Amino acid sequence: MPRITAASNAAQRAETRRRVLTAFGELLFTHGLPGLTMTDVARHAGVGRTAVYNYYADMEQLLIAYALDETERFLGDLRESLAALQNPVDRLALYVRAQVEDLSRRHLPPGPAMGAVLSPASFAKLADHVGELNLLLQDILRDGIADGYLPPTDVGQLARLIHGTLSSSAARGNAAIGAELDELEERLVQTVRFIQLGAGARFDDDGRPARLA
Repeated sequence: MPRITAASNAAQRAETRRRVLTAFGELLFTHGLPGLTMTDVARHAGVGRTAVYNYYADMEQLLIAYALDETERFLGDLRESLAALQNPVDRLALYVRAQVEDLSRRHLPPGPAMGAVLSPASFAKLADHVGELNLLLQDILRDGIADGYLPPTDVGQLARLIHGTLSSSAARGNAAIGAELDELEERLVQTVRFIQLGAGARFDDDGRPARLA
């Protein structure tokens, strides 16, 4: 019988963890969080229930691990995309679009519901991690103000208003096909422009961001 090396064992553990998190996310989409059990996750992942417990002691640990993993991957992709844009108003548009699309396909409960199912310590850990998104948005807004594309304002308050709009605009858990995709895209474009204008951005006749007079 071949000997399992440390490297292959680590890779196997990582693969099992990824399968568990993926299965959990898929079940959140199809069934939601209420009533979901570790046994359901194990069965959907194609692993034994004991294997799930080897990584996560309970549903709370699994939920927080999934939330942190999703947020970390989203942040990495978003930062890379934002780095390719120079204009802060264009970066704001990309941020808004990415957030709405992510909230629409990610199947986590909204903030207040997460607070109801997580312990204060776990919720605080998640809040700290998600806070990186808020800081990223604030940096975009500050750049817009510094470069003359946005008017001076309370950046923290504006960021909170924008995130509130994003949460209400996201079509959580609704997969659209056919004509519905066109409707969602139109609504997304409207949301992007609504937030840009609400932040004080202005555009020239060609639709390009213009510096404020």
